[in-house]
Amino acid sequence: MYPDRDNPWRVLAVSPTESFSLNLTDFRDNALLKLQVGGPFVSGMVDLTNEEYILIQVEQTEEAGPRRRREKTVIYNWTIPLHSERSDQVITTKTFQIDPIVVTVQAFLQDDSIVPLSMTHQSLYVTAERQVVIAAVILGGVYVLIIFEIVHRTLAAMLGSLAALAALAMIGDRPSLSTVVEWIDYETLALLFGMMILVAIFSETGFFDYCAVKAYQLSRGKVWPMIIILCLIAAILSAFLDNVTTMMLFTPVTIRLCEVLNLDPRHVLIAEVIFTNIGGAATAVGDPPNVIIVSNQDLRKSGIDFASFTGYMFLGICLVLLTSFPFLRLLYWNKKLYNKESSEIVELRHEIRVWRQTAQRISPASREETAVKCLLMQKVLNLESVLRKQLKTFQRQISQEDKNWENNIQELHKKNRITDRVLLVKCLSVLGVVIFMFFLNSFVPSIHLELGWIAIFGALWLLVLADIQDFEIILHRVEWATLLFFAALFVLMEALAQLQLIDYIGVQTALLIKAVPEEQRLAMAIILVMWVSALASSLIDNIPFTATMIPVLINLSQDADVNLPIKPLIFALAMGACLGGNGTLIGASANVVCAGIAEQHGYGFSFMEFFRLGFPMMLMTCTVGMCYLLATIIGLGWTL
Repeated sequence: MYPDRDNPWRVLAVSPTESFSLNLTDFRDNALLKLQVGGPFVSGMVDLTNEEYILIQVEQTEEAGPRRRREKTVIYNWTIPLHSERSDQVITTKTFQIDPIVVTVQAFLQDDSIVPLSMTHQSLYVTAERQVVIAAVILGGVYVLIIFEIVHRTLAAMLGSLAALAALAMIGDRPSLSTVVEWIDYETLALLFGMMILVAIFSETGFFDYCAVKAYQLSRGKVWPMIIILCLIAAILSAFLDNVTTMMLFTPVTIRLCEVLNLDPRHVLIAEVIFTNIGGAATAVGDPPNVIIVSNQDLRKSGIDFASFTGYMFLGICLVLLTSFPFLRLLYWNKKLYNKESSEIVELRHEIRVWRQTAQRISPASREETAVKCLLMQKVLNLESVLRKQLKTFQRQISQEDKNWENNIQELHKKNRITDRVLLVKCLSVLGVVIFMFFLNSFVPSIHLELGWIAIFGALWLLVLADIQDFEIILHRVEWATLLFFAALFVLMEALAQLQLIDYIGVQTALLIKAVPEEQRLAMAIILVMWVSALASSLIDNIPFTATMIPVLINLSQDADVNLPIKPLIFALAMGACLGGNGTLIGASANVVCAGIAEQHGYGFSFMEFFRLGFPMMLMTCTVGMCYLLATIIGLGWTL
């Protein structure tokens, strides 16, 4: 019923002496006009006093009626600054709520040169307020599907993205299939895919089992020292590596370690991923929102560079970490970390689950595959019979610490050892080079390789060195459901942004700040930006939210009536966006990756299981971060 948007671009040229005018009289029954203009523009908000710029005037004529004797003309001015070099083409978009209109484009330059532009327009049938309501309903529906586990979270994200695309079609803004595909962040998917291949080959060496036994030996059977050490290492690594990479390396080790200690891996994994997100906020390269902030040219002009940003955030996150460990212990006070059953029964249950999943993944396309599937199901039935016998004879309860840990070390070393030392050397060398390239990519600007390319090259290199004969086995270990989830989530978030949900959050935040008295405005602005960012990042992806909020905050700081410095607002945005990812399971990429890997190992955790631990931790860490911002900026008067 609603075709793809196919608006032809109009090519035009303007100069100080010649302007361009376009009369649009066919918009009488439409709610909004959406203008897209492409040209040599600069991104962000800048001071226009000494700059060259393009002025677009949108003139609305309200016809005479019963209440108005004469026609009324309203003019909207849209000012777009020009880049000094005029080399790159930047496309900007703005929506106007108008009736019959005239669009006029003028150039204000320091010479008589000509500026080439391209422009397209379209009509939208639904007002901005209704678009926001539609977007909120779709987002709420996705969360209902995930929270109550009505369908798998991947299918929920796919259904939500489809509903958002349908809503765009209904308002007259249906994107083409090529546009939808462009919304997907392929760098993130390439990073995930490459690291999944690396970890899948790495697991063949027995290295994760070996690390689990060593950690068990170092902890001397004591659980909480081990958990604190794991969380601290995860937080430190995440400050310099991508959160996703950290959890991909840590999750298999943690699962094997918990199996050795007869612990439930779910609670330990949730604690690790929470501290991974906290540690990622400490530096300018630890979390994507921080990278976006430091990469913004307008913010660099304001003095927010790598060193100043990292120095201020690192101090605050250290304070957050110090308070997080006691709070984590408090949250886990009544949690039964140990399995109630013996390690033999737990391992047998897990083995039955793995054999059943393996049998279900076989699609019997031949007689041999059908026979293999029947053999696997018979194996499951035999194991279930053994399990029933063990449950009947099971009388003892597991103690809170393994009293015989010294006696178990020798047995564990026999069962869990390095199985392929040559492959281990190859894996460690490739992984070391990949991690080293991650560091170089963050600190050396001349390296023109993104994280996704580095991970893909590392995976291909290791596949060649390892000489994997059965390639399908490695592909079976790739978390395809997680990759699909992220692809659908990217489409969903971009569609919600097109429905103006994120813009609406930013505008309402700015209006709340303006309504506060001037003497209390800075403190209230820090609190509002911090908590709006944290809560929004728990519900929607923090990457598009951060990218949308930066120009809103820059514009707010340049408003003469508000008179606010930009740095405290940006630090509040960074603190809230990074720490807010702990609020829900889909609040951060590391959460979803950890849940996907754990699910493949048979220890998946639900949305509510993560929420019960992650949301209180998010509230506590954001409160500490807010107090740090208020104490240093308002109390101590740091100018940053």
